[in-house]
Amino acid sequence: MIWDLHVHLNGVDGRTPEERMAELIRSADRMGIDRFCLYMGFPFIEDPTPAQLREQNNQALQALSHWHHRAFGFVYLSANHLQFSLDEFNRCVRDGPMVGVKLWVARRASAPELDPIIGRAASLNAVVFQHTWWKTGGNLPGESTPLDIVELARRHPAVPLICGHTGGDWERGIRAIRSFKNISADTAGSDPTAGFVEMAVRELGPERVIYGSDAGGRSFASQLAKVTGAMIPEHARGLILGENLRRMMLPICKAKGIRL
Repeated sequence: MIWDLHVHLNGVDGRTPEERMAELIRSADRMGIDRFCLYMGFPFIEDPTPAQLREQNNQALQALSHWHHRAFGFVYLSANHLQFSLDEFNRCVRDGPMVGVKLWVARRASAPELDPIIGRAASLNAVVFQHTWWKTGGNLPGESTPLDIVELARRHPAVPLICGHTGGDWERGIRAIRSFKNISADTAGSDPTAGFVEMAVRELGPERVIYGSDAGGRSFASQLAKVTGAMIPEHARGLILGENLRRMMLPICKAKGIRL
């Protein structure tokens, strides 16, 4: 069982969400990926307006419309538009088919403005995914590092959170989140260098590591290689490739009647 935590429509060939989704499914089939989580539309917008957020979520819903047996949707939200984001959560998750929340770079995760979004997600056991990165040239103004998600985890110790990309600079990212048991590491997006998954398993335990690709920004194959080529026990590989994500998503999917 291979479930991919981290997939986008952006960067994929196709004129429409349906065409791009079909291309993602073809690529996933070649790599043996059974299901994946899809969030955000196209093009990427660093600080979207409410109208742009809704359009991107509509694109994701459109892409998912014929593929509910293969993909899960996360609603794209921004704490810069808090009431709208809470309403959008209700539209797409509470009253719609989506099962998680995607937070990107508009507002850092350490900001208290995120707290109502996290609380709303926790009320339905929606999965919370926060992009993080440590850029050598400096982050975008609202872009989180793993230290920002640590502050969020400190304020919400009972809510499972996912540290997107593990900060890109994964050695620092793993160390940053190590003491916070409610944070899991996403393997997606960074270069497929040896040692990432081995260190994450050693420092966090295999139950806190989740495979993701960041397709179409990265290939499924190069990102899968981090896990399939890692020198770790086979039971740990199974957890990372799908079992951890399935366990995290099970409560909300069960409540929605989604078969896993």
